Amino acid sequence: MKTSKDYMAEANAVVPRLSCEDAIAAQANASGVFVDVRDSAAIAVAGTIQGAHHIPRGMLEFIADRESGAHNPALSSAEAIYVVCAAGGQAALAGKTLRDMGYENVFNIGGVGPWAQAGGPTQPAPSKS
Repeated sequence: MKTSKDYMAEANAVVPRLSCEDAIAAQANASGVFVDVRDSAAIAVAGTIQGAHHIPRGMLEFIADRESGAHNPALSSAEAIYVVCAAGGQAALAGKTLRDMGYENVFNIGGVGPWAQAGGPTQPAPSKS
């Protein structure tokens, strides 16, 4: 039986971890697509990376599948995809899923908190009406 450690080891073996500084530079150069895989409640509390697409981890397979009616065309195999969560675990697992689905240029940039601490641009949670 596989454990969570097994899944994390597999994900970390195929999804490179990119420093926040390198990811901030990539964003400044309009290089790639940023994806936040946290759930809506976490984003409502902490906000997210400026311009990031919110694709919850539980919906990733549907939204990344080019044949699915839920596909988000922002996900392109021609673009680098930078995945973020709260600490990097969900981002690693999501990155592996994307790799398994044929997206080759995928990076785990860890958590939103370290991104903000490194000076990365953020956007607040959407206001509630």
